[in-house]
Parts: sequence; C-alpha cells; structure tokens
Amino acid sequence: MTTVALAESHRFCGEVSRREARNFYHAFRLLPADRRRSMCALYAFMRRSDDLADDDAPGVDKARALAEWRAELDAALEGRATSWPGFPALVDTVRRASIPPALLHEVLDGVEMDLTPRRFADFDELAGYCRRVASAVGLCCIHIWGYESDNGRVERLADRCGLALQLTNILRDVAEDRRNGRVYFPQADLDRFGVADADLDAPHVGPALRRLLEEYAARAYRCYDDAAALVPLVAPVGRPVLLTIKGIYRALLDEIVRRDYDVLAGRASVSKRRKVLIALRSLPSRWLGPGVAAAGARERDLVS
Repeated sequence: MTTVALAESHRFCGEVSRREARNFYHAFRLLPADRRRSMCALYAFMRRSDDLADDDAPGVDKARALAEWRAELDAALEGRATSWPGFPALVDTVRRASIPPALLHEVLDGVEMDLTPRRFADFDELAGYCRRVASAVGLCCIHIWGYESDNGRVERLADRCGLALQLTNILRDVAEDRRNGRVYFPQADLDRFGVADADLDAPHVGPALRRLLEEYAARAYRCYDDAAALVPLVAPVGRPVLLTIKGIYRALLDEIVRRDYDVLAGRASVSKRRKVLIALRSLPSRWLGPGVAAAGARERDLVS
C-alpha cells in the first residue's frame, strides 16, 4: 500500500466532488478554500462508502468490502499507509476540524444496514437509520464549518436537519428503492394507511400511498422548520452552505408536492438554475448577525 501526497489527495477528492456531488457541490463553492477542501474530502469518503455498498458486480462480497474499508479507515486515522488516494485528505480534515472518528464509523454502520434489504418496524427504527446515514454526516459538516454547541442544542438541531434531508431522499426515491428491494417506510405506517407492496410497484401513486407520502412530507417540513434555528449557531462562514443544502432539498420536497406525490411516475429533481439561485440567495447570511440570520433562515424565503 502507498499513501499519496496531501495536496494530491485533496485534488483527488475535489475531482470526485465536482463529478459526483450534484446537490452539494454548489454549496461547497461558497466556502473558503481550506474548508471547501475539507468538505470535498468528507464527501469523497461518503461517496466511496456508498459505492462499495451499491457494487452489484458478479462475485463482489459487499459486506467484506465494507469491513475492509472500515479497517482501512482506522489504519489511515492511525497514520498507517492505505490504498485509497482520498485518505490523506480525509485524515487532514478530521484533525483540522476535530471530527470524532466515531461519526465516520456511525455512517458506515448506516451504509451496512442497506446491504440486506429490510423493513423497519416503526418510525423510531427509521429515525435511527436516518441518524446514521444523514445526521452523522451533518455533525461532521458542522465541525468543519465551526459551531456553538449551546449545551447540545446544535447537535439536536443537526439531527433534525439530517432527518429532513433523508426523509426527502426517501420520498424522492420510492420507485428506485423498490426496484432495489428496499422499502424505507415502516411497516406500522404501511399498515396504518393500508399500503401494500403492489401499491409500491404500480406505475402511479394510488390514494393510500399518497396519504402516506403526504404525512411523510409534512414530517419533513416540520424538521426543516425546526432546523432553521441551527443557522445562527453555525459559524458565519458555514451558514450559506447550510442554507444552500437545506434550500435545495426543501425545493426538492416542494417539487414532489407539486407533482401531487406521484413519485412512481418519475424522479423529482431541482434544476441547476434554481440550485444556483438558492446558493446566491444564501450568501448574505455570512455577514448577518446571529439574530438576523435566524430571522432570514426560512428555506421558503430562499426558494420562492
């Protein structure tokens, strides 16, 4: 195994982010160069983790690949040589931002949960999954941006933000997830609304599934509203990034609602022009005081 130079590693992660990040890269560009490099290193690690879990090539043992990936992460954090060219940049990011390595392992725990299709019994189980695959990532991000904990309040709000983003992903990807054998809606809620597997396989959303989707969209909107209070607790340099990510995902949720929740007929998306507009409208938050930033942090203001 060999370890590439730090500058080369950061360039590698930047290329991965430019190529793959889509919704996120518009936000990364709002950061100063050093923190942008850190966000790209974090993203590249998450992207590689997801790719290992999604590798359906014949003969691939995904569980073993992820176990080896986890061991390689530990080796990199301990200063030992590794093969993935992004690890020097990731380790540099972890050290500069004081990111607890446990958060990276928590993300890998969530990725491993997707290896075997499963059903969640209730919303608490689903929320636990969302904390691993989304909220843990958000906690890594606020370490990079800088934040004021306020006796743990910022961590709780970051959890709400991660839940909002992941619920939006779940709503958008119902059809794709079903094709891959995954159903993220808890069995208790499927039963409560009378949604059968056949409803998830239909070409269009029927009445029972639409009612379920409406409830989940309402939950996501409440989480977005709660997470608005996170903005003034994040360092000014990070506020535009946070607002851009939340704004883009809330715009995606708005698009799902505009389509009357027919997520089975096609994948909802947000145009590049709208993403850029959301990013531009988030910029003033860097120079506003905490009170003004909190008052202006409603995502609907960013995407209207």
